[in-house]
Amino acid sequence: MTDLGLRLTVDGPVARVVLDRPEVRNAQTPAMWSALSDFGASLPDEVRVVVVSGEGPSFSAGLDRNLMMGEPVDGQEPLLTLGKKPAAELDELIAHFQAGFSWLRKPELITIAAVQGHAVGAGFQLALACDLRVITPDAKFSMREPALGLVPDLGGTQPLVQLVGYSRALEICVTSRWVEADEARQLGLANIVVPADELAATVKDLTDAVLTPLVGAVRETKALLLGAADRPYEEQLQAERQAQSRRLAELIAAFG
Repeated sequence: MTDLGLRLTVDGPVARVVLDRPEVRNAQTPAMWSALSDFGASLPDEVRVVVVSGEGPSFSAGLDRNLMMGEPVDGQEPLLTLGKKPAAELDELIAHFQAGFSWLRKPELITIAAVQGHAVGAGFQLALACDLRVITPDAKFSMREPALGLVPDLGGTQPLVQLVGYSRALEICVTSRWVEADEARQLGLANIVVPADELAATVKDLTDAVLTPLVGAVRETKALLLGAADRPYEEQLQAERQAQSRRLAELIAAFG
């Protein structure tokens, strides 16, 4: 499926999202977010891994600059005109935008961002929506929204705090500075940094490794880890017991 600057494909247990607007460094539009939301909602049950990447030298330069400058793109409203909508309508609209990213956090999926070059604003938040990030030495991240008088609103704030801590997340956001590859690895934003010519092969190896365990074990483990920071220790122990009970029941049903 090719639509609105995206290539969306499913091959057995692996789905791929390719941002495909290299002429504008894969700048994003709300129409792309809607298409991403629809794609996530329509994935077959057998999909276990989603790989997100960008065509060309950059992962994504963020929201299309023309939309920020007040110019329509393919009939889509400029950013500032959205602020004229009634509060309830605007809230619903932003929630719809967020849905293009939030499905990547579902426990039943392991999501991998393959990042090269710029990952700015919405591009940074798309990478943060993924569970794992494999990046190249030229990768650089920036949360540009505060520099434009806006806030990050595509779901990136929580995973950023979870990865680097509140203080560092605040500093990265309010300064809108660049976080380059070496620092990203040190902070935990990147799982691994590999040469550009090894990016595809490394993501393939990681995908194969993720697909090796039984799907139920991966799903339950991701759900446990996603909720771990918000649960008291005793509740986490209980969640582990409940998850293990479900796994044992499923294994008995499957293998007797």
